[in-house]
Amino acid sequence: MRPLWPLAVITFKEGIRNRALYGIFLLALLLFVANFLICGMILRDVGKVAVDVALSAVSFSGLLLVLFVGINLLAKDLDRRTIYMVLARPISRRHYIWGKFLGMAMLIVTATAMLGGCALLSIGSVRWAFPSYFPRFAWSPVLLALMLITLMLVLLAGMSFLFASFATSSFVTLILTVVSYLIGHGVAAIKALVESPAEVGIEVSATTVRVVKAAYYLFPNLSLFDIKVQAAHNLPVSWTYLAGTVAYGLFYTALSVTLAGLVFSRREFP
Repeated sequence: MRPLWPLAVITFKEGIRNRALYGIFLLALLLFVANFLICGMILRDVGKVAVDVALSAVSFSGLLLVLFVGINLLAKDLDRRTIYMVLARPISRRHYIWGKFLGMAMLIVTATAMLGGCALLSIGSVRWAFPSYFPRFAWSPVLLALMLITLMLVLLAGMSFLFASFATSSFVTLILTVVSYLIGHGVAAIKALVESPAEVGIEVSATTVRVVKAAYYLFPNLSLFDIKVQAAHNLPVSWTYLAGTVAYGLFYTALSVTLAGLVFSRREFP
């Protein structure tokens, strides 16, 4: 742990100083202000819309953070060749990957905590303006949704480190991360569809079913971390589901970063 912590702190500070971070926060603040304006124009299901927009703003801003700040933290060392100076010190490549990831995880937790505070303030302001549209509202499902969003972003960051460990450029890492995000959010629904095609009146080939199943088990099921509907309608979320989702996210994250360290330790630099 001793060689990881200084590298994690340095990575965290680099992320804080990244100018893209300020643009992401500005966009998030605009979305939170737009939340109040949108609810004022709709005047129907205001409570659901307010919670959904606020949580979506946090999730989208966090995704931008991973894509444009997190990926750049590792790619910058590779592109500028500063990684040689880091690895010249008594630190292994696996420790380097874990140190960088821990710094990025700290940045994600800090950023989502700040964004989550703004989201709660946005929801609270809409609730204060339109109290009659929040008959079954509770804060606890919203807080749980923010926690799972944070875990999902940390998992996605772990996958981006895995891709960066073998990708030849940051652009390739960006594309692979975006593809993983899209597949992760839709693969569960697609798998359920191709396994029961007769219910919707479609025909699916055996090859398509095998490809979808392979994607389902290869990519993380990110839809597990999306409980915005439950938070908006104050629906109960079982502790068994939460514990299973947290364990799934932590396991997949640890697996991704461990594989990234293994691949990166065998990588040859020009």
